[in-house]
Amino acid sequence: LLIKKGKIFPVFKGFYSVIPISYSLIGIVPPEFYIDDLMKYLNRQYYVCLLNAASHYGAAHQKPQIFSVITSLPTLRDTSKRNVKINFIATRKEIPRKWIISVRGENGDFLISKPELTAADLITFQKEIGGLNRSCTVVCELMESVKFGKLDKCFFDYVPTSTIQRLGYLLENELGQTEQANILFSKARTLNCKFQKLPLKSNKSVENCEINDKWKIIINEEIEIEDL
Repeated sequence: LLIKKGKIFPVFKGFYSVIPISYSLIGIVPPEFYIDDLMKYLNRQYYVCLLNAASHYGAAHQKPQIFSVITSLPTLRDTSKRNVKINFIATRKEIPRKWIISVRGENGDFLISKPELTAADLITFQKEIGGLNRSCTVVCELMESVKFGKLDKCFFDYVPTSTIQRLGYLLENELGQTEQANILFSKARTLNCKFQKLPLKSNKSVENCEINDKWKIIINEEIEIEDL
């Protein structure tokens, strides 16, 4: 009855969000409003990531159509209710609290990735947002907020080495961020990251492709930065 009257919004099995007056006309509530309460209800570690985190730092100008959240295992099913889509991405690793910040939303605080982790996740989970070109475009915008000098062992334990390689190569050779790329490289060396040859774009032929010796990246994809 309360759902029909537009007083509450069904978010997840057994979990409802009260619809504040400011949203009563559209009858839906943005996920920022209840994501922290939902994760506490589900007893999951989490952080808001990808385009949703990037937009908080002024990158990804369009409002993301999907709300992306990284959570601890087991995997949660994505939800789609009244045009509100939440994409849950499960990680086997311990979520690095040091690389997450709490931000103030309309209905209280919720957790998002810091700019450095956001940049890495955009490369790791590029398929979730439409591919490598889109990821590069957003990373390029995000770099104003990124300071790789702060990176520590905790960061490199969480972020796959393959992501470090791809991100570093892209920053140096496609995004004009040589200084930040060099900082990332020296941090990776100091923390004994073992680079192995890998393609820039996975699941694509590497035949007759050049190899970047520094980052050990097989260049099998041309990058086109999109207009945001």
